[in-house]
Amino acid sequence: MAVEQPRHATTAGVLVLPGARLAYEVTGAGAPVLLVHGFGLDMRMWDPQVEHLAGRFRVVRYDCRGFGASGPFDPAHGYTHADDLLALLDHLSIGQAVLAGLSFGGRAVMQAALAAPARVRGLALLDAVLDGVSWDPVSAEALDEASRQARARGVLAGRAAWLAHPLFAAARQRPAVASALAAMVAGYPGQHWISHDPHLDTGPRPLCALGELAMPVLVAVGEHDVPGFREMSAVLARGIPAAQYHVVPDAGHVINMEQPGAVNALLSRFLEQLGPPAPARRAAPQPSTSREEARDDHHT
Repeated sequence: MAVEQPRHATTAGVLVLPGARLAYEVTGAGAPVLLVHGFGLDMRMWDPQVEHLAGRFRVVRYDCRGFGASGPFDPAHGYTHADDLLALLDHLSIGQAVLAGLSFGGRAVMQAALAAPARVRGLALLDAVLDGVSWDPVSAEALDEASRQARARGVLAGRAAWLAHPLFAAARQRPAVASALAAMVAGYPGQHWISHDPHLDTGPRPLCALGELAMPVLVAVGEHDVPGFREMSAVLARGIPAAQYHVVPDAGHVINMEQPGAVNALLSRFLEQLGPPAPARRAAPQPSTSREEARDDHHT
């Protein structure tokens, strides 16, 4: 008879920011690890990792501005996902953390690491977006189609087109993963498709600054991810000085859900290699840099 493993205590909260709110959860104790979800998804995508990591780490996950339980944002307030992430660390009195992100979340954690490198002990980039590397034509067209469907026929049509994207082809072959993705996308407000997104340009794209990521970095990509994301991960691995590169077999884009055992093992080994964290402190808010408004066409 299988013995059920004890679950670690979880606390939930909401951080109120100008123009938005961030719903978050904290599970376990130890050195902080913060997880950032992919586009159209929410913090639930990390369910396969939280209990595994919470035995040794303080695991923080949240719904980014405009996603999941965080709900819609006010388009009158400019923001960056990197600033939101750093504000959440401040709110939780976390001076340093390991940041892990998948796809869109990988872009967010990279931008945060470039903005505030002293706050980041390590970086895990899973099938991460790297602006400046071209998408493969089929994936780029499918991305545009989701936006077109949402604008022409409404958010429900956009969600359906998003779930039909080639990014999720491998996941659609796994009923439990497909069901979990559908449940998350059903809660996506769709505001990035049908409204103005006041996300701000923070300066040079990460492609131009990969050499500045001096912290340990794990780069992982699914064997069967679309060509554009495989190329993005290869460029990350070549350009980041301390990058470790892994291809996860028999996985597409959402590797943490499709192959949770393999990804949990990768994350555990990576975290064990890091030195002890800096003493906990109340971090000062990060000043915003001068920047101009810019709409990013690819929000994956």
